[in-house]
Amino acid sequence: MILGVPAAVYTFIHVLLSLIGIGSGFVVLYGFISGRLLSGWTGLFLATTVATSVTGYGFPAHKVTPGHIVGALSLVVLTIAILALYRFDLAGAWRSTYVVSASLALYFNFFVLVVQSFEKVPALKELAPTQSEPPFAIAQLVVLAAFIVLTVKAVKRFRIEAAPAV
Repeated sequence: MILGVPAAVYTFIHVLLSLIGIGSGFVVLYGFISGRLLSGWTGLFLATTVATSVTGYGFPAHKVTPGHIVGALSLVVLTIAILALYRFDLAGAWRSTYVVSASLALYFNFFVLVVQSFEKVPALKELAPTQSEPPFAIAQLVVLAAFIVLTVKAVKRFRIEAAPAV
């Protein structure tokens, strides 16, 4: 049991929230690159990504883990994204701040997906059983490079003044 919920159910909910956050996050990132604020998708992305980070702390642990650190970083950048969007209305530098922080939150969620894939998918676990082998490092570097390129492109193309909410 985790917080009064059967462990399998809790894990399923956590993973489902994560996958919804990643999927909706890519839609939001596409919106940035297309110069559009996709309000409904944005709300879904922010809510499920916050919920993913928060529920990650419900799993039993006897020490601080890398997952706790990534979760904390994610919650910090999500707080910045939420403030930039809902408190500061993407005015001035808050527009770029929002794009970068939302993209970073998506990256953190995707980073954990790669880690979990190498832990749980037998073929990937065989390639990198301790996650210190080159295939794991290469996968994470490719993901990081892709997110840097996409985030730079998103910052350059997302202009809220010319982009009505959809």
